[in-house]
Amino acid sequence: MASKSNLPFGKRGEIHKHPVTKRLFQIAESKQSNLVISADFTDSKSLLKCADELGPYIAVFKTHIDLLHDFNDETVQGLKTLAKKHNFMIFEDRKLVDIGNTVQKQYHGGTLRISEWAHIVNLSVLGGDGIVDALAKTIAAPDFPFRDERAFLILSEMTSKGSLATGAYTQKCIASARSSPDAMIGFVATRALTADAGEVPQDEDFIIFTTGINMARKGDQLGQQYQTPANAVRRGADFVIAGRGIYAAEDPINAAKSYRKDGWDAYLERTRSERK
Repeated sequence: MASKSNLPFGKRGEIHKHPVTKRLFQIAESKQSNLVISADFTDSKSLLKCADELGPYIAVFKTHIDLLHDFNDETVQGLKTLAKKHNFMIFEDRKLVDIGNTVQKQYHGGTLRISEWAHIVNLSVLGGDGIVDALAKTIAAPDFPFRDERAFLILSEMTSKGSLATGAYTQKCIASARSSPDAMIGFVATRALTADAGEVPQDEDFIIFTTGINMARKGDQLGQQYQTPANAVRRGADFVIAGRGIYAAEDPINAAKSYRKDGWDAYLERTRSERK
């Protein structure tokens, strides 16, 4: 729902107030990629191998870290090293959804050490604004070691068939993000949220991450619904998240290049008038 979605990332980064978003835009422009790989592996070796092989072609590496049966310090250090090597950000798809006191502990200092390695984490506001307030306070605390390096996305929609993340819930997500722009930098959504946003403040610029990206299939047997990178960008996505269509392909690197081109070309077309 970014009010500035037709501007190139470079221009948006110049005027954006959040350092995480600024860096994300810089990475995307420098790598000419708005691609996010969803690396849903169950062992650390495969996860890190994917990050190393596909890292050059992506802006963000998305994890479901609780899928790993062997999560350990080597996993954490490996992710941090590869993010620096290939210049990508890490997005932990944790979908935090509990009372504020609990999510603070899950995010910072918990077994998965999320705040230590994930630049971006997503959450749901099903439990109310307490989760937003709690996480915002966590990363703003004077003793938080990663100040200005961490941020959150609110899960405002899902791509699974029959999802209840619609209507009033989506509108609540927007209101929650607006209440804490120093911590909430955008949404996971299937489209621009302009229709649900009401009057958009002039300086507002939330980013949209869209999941369910696949260039070969329209869905799976478990209710997932897909769209292409280009279609997602035309619908309002800033960053497109693809998983099995890339890492399960016969040639994952060529698949990543293809997805990257499709999404980036659509982004260039969307911002063409502002590049003159």
